[in-house]
Amino acid sequence: MSESGKDNPGDPWAKWRKPEAGATKVDRKGEPKSEARPAAPPVESAAAEPLADKPAANPSGTLGVNKAALGEPGARKRPLRGGALPRKPRSGVTETSGAPPREKTSGASGKPAERKADRPDALRKPRPESVAGENPWAPAGKPREVRGDRRDERVARPVKATAPSAESPWASAGKPAERRPVRPVDKGPVTAPVARADAPSGVRLSKVMSERGLCSRREADLWIERGWVFVNGEQISELGTRIDPSADITISKAAQKDQAKQVTILLHKPVGYVSGQPEPGCIPAVTLITPETQVVQSGDPEFKPWMLRGLAPAGRLDVDSTGLLVLTSDGRVAKRLIGEDSQAEKEYLVRVSGEMIKGGLDLLRHGLELDGKPLKPAWVKQLNEDQLHFILKEGKKRQIRRMCELVGLKVIGLKRVRIGRIRLGDLPLGQWRFLREGEAF
Repeated sequence: MSESGKDNPGDPWAKWRKPEAGATKVDRKGEPKSEARPAAPPVESAAAEPLADKPAANPSGTLGVNKAALGEPGARKRPLRGGALPRKPRSGVTETSGAPPREKTSGASGKPAERKADRPDALRKPRPESVAGENPWAPAGKPREVRGDRRDERVARPVKATAPSAESPWASAGKPAERRPVRPVDKGPVTAPVARADAPSGVRLSKVMSERGLCSRREADLWIERGWVFVNGEQISELGTRIDPSADITISKAAQKDQAKQVTILLHKPVGYVSGQPEPGCIPAVTLITPETQVVQSGDPEFKPWMLRGLAPAGRLDVDSTGLLVLTSDGRVAKRLIGEDSQAEKEYLVRVSGEMIKGGLDLLRHGLELDGKPLKPAWVKQLNEDQLHFILKEGKKRQIRRMCELVGLKVIGLKRVRIGRIRLGDLPLGQWRFLREGEAF
């Protein structure tokens, strides 16, 4: 850097400025340079002539600011080093650019829109003078309503029922409104409802077959689907068919063979076996039906494992009880023994302990209830001090044991010896036999 740049560190143009007169600059080899040219005379600006019409002089030896490039004093200036453009004040400033002002157009017509300032005063609509607190645009004669007052009035004002006007607003003046009489509707004579011709009549075929003891309703539906049922000689193969209850019903040989496969087994159940669904720690009684435990009689069919299919107990016998248990796959037998209208008797020998209350025997025969329902009359006889003889026509869960508890007795042994007309007889404990053809409950 030159000595002038060192003397004036704040001047960025110091190293390009012309050195003062009389000062010589030494080059790198130490030889003095030739004397500099004299400075150019300063340019005198005429006050009357504008700067824009006079060409700018080229700088000679020094760098300066071209004042002619700055433009007119009203032109928009750009900042030297970044920053936002200075905003032009709107009031009191006129446009200096040569472009004419843009006129506003209205719509697609392209015509310049008229300004409100250009309208004559005669075309302007005078605005009514408003008084403080009044709406100048409200209709004449109606006071201004305050919104808050209307809301309060709406809440506080009771709802009035609007009564129908006595006179019609469309009636002519001076004539009272006349109401037209209501024309009566002729409904015709009232008749009793007529039964539809396609209403179902008769009784379902499966129900009639079950009531006659031919089979169960489930079996009847199966036979009807297979076409094994005939009503008055006509084959029926549609479920839900209704017939006359007195019609003649026959079944085919195939149905008879299917019915012959149904078996009924009499078992002498020991204590510890359950008659129905197995309980924890107990064994179902059906597991005793094996060829080894069968008591074979003349005319009995040969036992096959498929005979156990569909075998179910017809009547319960407690796990602590022993005696006759009926297992069957024949719906007719099940209905006769445990149906709702069953009248089959069950006979029991009961061993008890304790002392019976006074009149307890009469209560056992009739006068007790279980689960809020009165029991059917029972035949009860006292054989000795610790043994009773029961004949019941119903079989509720643990019925005899609960009956004895109500009269002060405790059952310590129970054995069923008869169901209907079938007796246990001499059938050994834990063994079984088929129901013969001539036997019936």
